Amino acid sequence: MAAGAPGARGMGATATDPHASAAHAEHRLTTLGSGLRIATERVPSVRSAALGFWISSGSAGELQDEAGISHLLEHMLFRGTEHFGSEEIDQIFDAMGAEINAGTDKEATSVYTRVLDRHLARAFEVMTEMVWAPRFGELEAERQVVLEEIAMYEDDPQDLVFDLLGRAVFGTHPLGRPVIGRAEVIAAATREQLAAFHQRRYLPQEIVIAAAGSVDHDELVALVEGSPYPSASGAGTPDPAPNGEEGREEVPGPEPRLEFLAKDTEQYHVCLGANGLAREDERRFALRVLEGILGGTSSSRLFQEVRERRGLAYSIFSFSNLYSHAGEVGLYVGTRPDNLKEALAVVAAELERVVEDPASEEELVRSRENLKGRVVLGMESTGARMSRLGTSLLHGMPILSVDEIIARIDSVQLEDLRELARELFAPGRMSVVGIGPERERMLGALEPLALGAGAAVRDLPSSGGEANGAAA
Repeated sequence: MAAGAPGARGMGATATDPHASAAHAEHRLTTLGSGLRIATERVPSVRSAALGFWISSGSAGELQDEAGISHLLEHMLFRGTEHFGSEEIDQIFDAMGAEINAGTDKEATSVYTRVLDRHLARAFEVMTEMVWAPRFGELEAERQVVLEEIAMYEDDPQDLVFDLLGRAVFGTHPLGRPVIGRAEVIAAATREQLAAFHQRRYLPQEIVIAAAGSVDHDELVALVEGSPYPSASGAGTPDPAPNGEEGREEVPGPEPRLEFLAKDTEQYHVCLGANGLAREDERRFALRVLEGILGGTSSSRLFQEVRERRGLAYSIFSFSNLYSHAGEVGLYVGTRPDNLKEALAVVAAELERVVEDPASEEELVRSRENLKGRVVLGMESTGARMSRLGTSLLHGMPILSVDEIIARIDSVQLEDLRELARELFAPGRMSVVGIGPERERMLGALEPLALGAGAAVRDLPSSGGEANGAAA
């Protein structure tokens, strides 16, 4: 996503966004001449501030031979900068009674902290240098850390099965690759490769600095403008395709797949999923309400039927992931071999039921109220407010007020759920992936799910290499 004026790399003059006025009085937004955006939301009742850098660099923007570089680069931001060593960074935040963390997902990298308001300037000083001026030191040590992380994921079927589902749903599209990356790419990465990747991706127009809590907007803007790093990094040239519209690889349509990874586990870990809604789709509010009815809450149909009434699983839930121009819906269940067939039969029955009868009036009201409650309670966290600012602006989404969000949720009606359920959970539309000890037992339990024609089983190598993207 290339926000801001093309070619405007220097820090230049400051312009306050004209849309950040009465319509969204609870936050302020400033866009610098370089395209760098600074967003704040003041919460007068707190003494802390959450601060984050949001960068438009994620696994979906990587080439096949770069798979995992965004994630490795995120790790390397903590391995020292021009003026701060890696241990010193930890000591500084420990001395402030704070933690600094980071994360990489399909479409973004974030670096964030929460500190006492009097430490905000110091936190910004260190974080801005981490983001703009990493020295890529201690690469060998951090390489081993990431390789251990990959090995940990391969050993955890409850995590690994979601990566398998991503590839089953999106095929060879970059969205189908695991964020964590491929071990062979990480093992071969060089400091020069990381520095070049950083120069192409960590550009002012691709970054949002967001803060919420006891923070003064003008003071934060002054800190940003007084820092030399954004203007220095602005000399780079962004990648022409991965995070922009040009050359975007088309997301494949629904093509049911069946994949199985043989692993010596106590449970079978099963995911069902298919293409869902894009982040910008206005039906996303209806999807969240439908999710709460199907499997997103403790009173949901799947949780009650599979766990509470029959005791067939400890963990079962539905989920959705929304990306730019694409999305994914799915559900997960983990169950012992003796319960697998019955559990999947109940899942199949509930999927059929949600298409025919997606909600009673009581379920609709309860799910809407649950969703509204979670939104409002979440907004009591300065970290959640900061995250909302950063992610919304980075992905070109409107920053809705709490009242606007509640109004959108309240507008969801039964007919909206009915149309959505028919589109997303239609019989034969969903792919199925499983991890467990016996292939034949897994296949024998799938008949009620009515997989689409041609969904032949694909056995994955037990090493887990292909599961982490070694082959498309």
